[in-house]
Amino acid sequence: MSEQTADQPTDFTNDNAEGHAGEQNDVSQATRDIADVAAVEVITTAAVHLLSAAAVKVGLADDPDSQVDLDEARKLINALAGLITAAAPEVSDMHARSLRDGLRSVQLAFREASVIPDPIGQGPGEKYTGPVN
Repeated sequence: MSEQTADQPTDFTNDNAEGHAGEQNDVSQATRDIADVAAVEVITTAAVHLLSAAAVKVGLADDPDSQVDLDEARKLINALAGLITAAAPEVSDMHARSLRDGLRSVQLAFREASVIPDPIGQGPGEKYTGPVN
């Protein structure tokens, strides 16, 4: 057996039971919160996160010299294009239109940031959206 130090608690049972119950309450609350959110909001929130990350990676942020990563941007743009294309029939035209505009902007920024641009129709997301130029 090892010796107990002053830094280690002597009784874990109460702390663990209270911590576990708190975690269960947090999970229950999060589940209830998610249940109250409309699907359109979840889809648009996910799309906005992808769009924001892609914008940073193509250099549309405060410090493009240290943040540009076109390999990462390509992945994000492809995921965003797939999500928008798949979700467009399910969300209102108002939501889909603004998401498509944002997608087109990062696709064009990607093309401008590329030292060797992809051929028209083969850039990130273009297999879902068609050519962007």
